[in-house]
Amino acid sequence: MSRIAARFEQLRGQGRTALIPFVTAGDPSRAVTVPLMHAMVAAGADLIELGVPFSDPIADGPVIQRATERALAQGVSLGDVLEMVRGFRVQDRDTPVVLMGYLNPIEVMGYEAFAGAAREAGVDGALVVDVPPEEGHGLVEALRAEGLDLVYLLAPTSTEQRISLIGEVASGFVYYVSVKGVTGAGHLDLDSVAEKVAAIKARISLPVGVGFGISNAETAARVAQCADAVIVGSAIVGRIEALAQTPERIPSVIGGFLAELRAAIDQADCGP
Repeated sequence: MSRIAARFEQLRGQGRTALIPFVTAGDPSRAVTVPLMHAMVAAGADLIELGVPFSDPIADGPVIQRATERALAQGVSLGDVLEMVRGFRVQDRDTPVVLMGYLNPIEVMGYEAFAGAAREAGVDGALVVDVPPEEGHGLVEALRAEGLDLVYLLAPTSTEQRISLIGEVASGFVYYVSVKGVTGAGHLDLDSVAEKVAAIKARISLPVGVGFGISNAETAARVAQCADAVIVGSAIVGRIEALAQTPERIPSVIGGFLAELRAAIDQADCGP
């Protein structure tokens, strides 16, 4: 059983919803990332989604695009991100880490080389935005050979056929993009989210995480009532951006924000 599957099984047994924060590796400096990861776990994060900086993102809104630009300005590469995970694993052997990014850096490294290096560094899975299931066979095989999960996105426009197809190839969990648009965009229609999550669960046995548009504790609590995981990205990265000139404050401020989300989610889990 993968570390991701084990964590969701543990949470299911506790009747709890996962909290998955997203941050861009190397933003606003290389030195901040590992301490920030530890602070997020201490505040209640169950998994960490770590963004790999890439010059031409297609799913990221302006907040995360700027984070990527800050990391790229320091020359942060896929190899550097793996080193950050390796540094995180010195103290934390249990919290699953999923890399989120795009295919080009992985193709440059090579599928098998990437999968092997990711496993050795302590990565548990990857979410590669621009790899549809019809074209991801080589990457899927390379990751599976190393015991790593490949997380796929589903959208409000995903058909029943598409949901079933992704259910055949995804592992770890699936990520439901709750709004039409890029990260941080749009108004979250929570009734529609609950309806779509139920439709996904009817066809996929994997846990369903919900992200895009979750910016506060109230929304996180509402999403927790229907999802297996609440995924928060732009609201965290925006706070990091505001503290870019005082990076020493980032771990404590982000930890405080996540603690608020964790408390709201736990209260929702215990509710009627």
